[in-house]
This record gives sequence, C-alpha cells and structure tokens, in this order.
Amino acid sequence: MDLATLSLANVIILALAGLIAGTVNAVAGGGTFFTFSALVFTGIPPVPANATSAVALTPSNLSSVAAYLPEIKLHWRRYAALGIASAIGGYLGAQLLLATPAKAFIALVPWFLGFATLLFATGPILRKVIDAISSGPGTPGRRLLGIVLQFIVSIYGGYFGAGMGIIMLAALSVAEGDDYHFINAAKNICAALIQIFALISFLNSGIVHWSAGLIAGVGSVIGGYYGVSLARRVPQSVMRWFVVVVGAALTARFALA
Repeated sequence: MDLATLSLANVIILALAGLIAGTVNAVAGGGTFFTFSALVFTGIPPVPANATSAVALTPSNLSSVAAYLPEIKLHWRRYAALGIASAIGGYLGAQLLLATPAKAFIALVPWFLGFATLLFATGPILRKVIDAISSGPGTPGRRLLGIVLQFIVSIYGGYFGAGMGIIMLAALSVAEGDDYHFINAAKNICAALIQIFALISFLNSGIVHWSAGLIAGVGSVIGGYYGVSLARRVPQSVMRWFVVVVGAALTARFALA
C-alpha cells in the first residue's frame, strides 16, 4: 500500500489515530490500540499492521522522551538498566512475532491487559502490603524486580504492544513507588527503546506499510509531545484512574474482538 492508494478518508483516519495514540501514550499508555485498529481498518492485515504501528509510534515516544528531559537528567542512572532490558526485550519480541503466528498470542491479550489494569488500580494497596513485609520502593531488590518485569513486558511490547504502556506503568509503580512523572518518563524511554529495536527487526522483513506508518507517525509526534504537558497538569489520582479506564476499555475491546 502506497500513498496514492490511500483515500482521503483513510489518510484522515490514520492521522487522527496517530494524534490520539501519541497523546494517550504520553499520558498513560494504550496508544497502539488506536493506530493498530486504524491500520487494520484501512485494509492492512494484522501482523503488518502491528509492525507498521510500531513504526508510526516510535517518533511519538521519542518526542515524549524529549519533553521529559528534566526528569531524565535527574534520574538517568536509574533509567539506564531499565532501558537496556527494554532494548533487548523489544528486539526478541519482534523476532518472535516474525517467527510465529500471532493468533494464539492475541487471544491472550485481554488477559494481559485485565491483569495489568487490576495491578495498576490496586497499586497503592499492593505497595503497602509489600512494604510491610519487605524493603520499600527504590531499594536494590525492588529495582531488580522492576528490571526483570520490564524485560518481560518488553518482549510482549516487541511482539504485539497493545496496552504495553499500561503494563509498564503497573510494573514500574510497584517496583519504583508512586512518583507518577518518574515512572511515566521511564515508561516513555522504555517504550521508545522497545519500538526502536523492534523496528530494527521489522526493517528487513518487508511487512511495514511505510506510507500509512508515516501518516500516523506525523500525528503521533504532535500528540506525543503535547501529551506530556497534559500529563504534568493533571493530578496523579486522576491520571491513575485514567489509566484504569483505558485499561478496562482495551480489555473489553480485545475480549470481544
């Protein structure tokens, strides 16, 4: 599919989907749902749509990372290990996607999203329980747990990716504490690395629809950068419930698909 074969309606749909996805990813996560669904709607098969969605959202994650530079400069040492785990996991997940049929894994997506949504919704309670029986967030043991969880999430992100940001926020909030902007900045850095290294796998596969990805990508960059400003102005409690609502909607959507 090239630009000449896309109708004006499809171009508008892809651009809007990218804009919404970039904003949602910057604020909480779950933007892949919008780009993936729009790409499938335009006639692209699911696996190529998944790869093209990764291409489209990579620039938006980079723009969100740029908007979070103050947090990154302050905590870059803590982000480094999470970033390495994300890069390796994203590459392995993409290789897995290219080597195996996606249908069996997609059937598990509602279960992954439902668990992640529940984990994030109950995060404060869960952390209190964990803190009562072990050392608190930010300790070496909890940070190691965060790296392991991030590696697992990154494999999923490279393989399919829908709801990846929600799962990362859930895992990071348990391992790192309740500083929303710290874990949201970490999520954006990790998401960018996952998609960059997944993209490396997809480049030689021939399954990426570049014209559609470019259109959605332009919208996602705008949404990705300005979505961080929205995230900074909204109280953390509101952001938490926004994540829960998005997660519940994603779970229902994929369960009923």
